[in-house]
Amino acid sequence: MSANKVISVSTTMKEGCQVHADIRGHKVTIDQPKQAGGTDEGPTPLEFFLFSLGGCIASIARIAATQQKIEMRSIDIDVDGTMNPAGLLGKPTEDRVGFQTITVSAKIDADLSEEEKQAFFEAVCHRCPLDDNIALETKVTHSLV
Repeated sequence: MSANKVISVSTTMKEGCQVHADIRGHKVTIDQPKQAGGTDEGPTPLEFFLFSLGGCIASIARIAATQQKIEMRSIDIDVDGTMNPAGLLGKPTEDRVGFQTITVSAKIDADLSEEEKQAFFEAVCHRCPLDDNIALETKVTHSLV
């Protein structure tokens, strides 16, 4: 087994709803819409989560296309998550708090047949760490420091 890689992100929330991070020099802001008490200065955490999944799949697709010598001119990925917001709002619900379903669809511009595109897309999703973390149980620990 090869060495594990640790990827770390630190976030800060002061006043209001904005959460800030400096990730390898990239300033990132998460916020809430104005109707939810935020200033709408950035996507919500749930939107960032879905964006991260789509971005990870697209990134892996580029790596795989390069490795397989496929000229992939573009890939467009749509990610939809369906959830019941009652739990995150502190309301009683029998639904889980997170997404009940996540649907990922892609349009690939490459010189591949539809069957080849489907096989390529499935292989790419299988290689995506975020897709793996969503599809399989990942141990999450919480602590105060």
